[in-house]
Amino acid sequence: QVQLTESGGGLVQAGGSLRLSCAASGSTFSSSAMGWFRQAPGKEREFVSTISWSGSFTTYADSVEGRFTISRDNAKNTVYLQMNSLKPEDTAVYYCAAYKGWGTSSQARTYDYWGQGTQVTVSS
Repeated sequence: QVQLTESGGGLVQAGGSLRLSCAASGSTFSSSAMGWFRQAPGKEREFVSTISWSGSFTTYADSVEGRFTISRDNAKNTVYLQMNSLKPEDTAVYYCAAYKGWGTSSQARTYDYWGQGTQVTVSS
């Protein structure tokens, strides 16, 4: 079992930055691939970014490529999402997710564990 707790969300002006954190409990974190997804009001949950268990491989949605950076610290059982140059369209609830696997995945159905989400609001 893996329990995930997101933090770091909030209200920021367009062009600003936020760093989301996702703390994981359980001994399997270091062997789990991690992902960030988001869901805006009235929209489906969408992929944002994913990182392999080792941190060597990352993938980003086109909409955030070059602005967001995913990273992880296996010693702290934490994955991060650094979000720069934020836009109003980045406003959403951001979810951290995990699955026990070596690679990366942009598919929500791959993930076994999900956090409760953290709200990110970007004002124009």
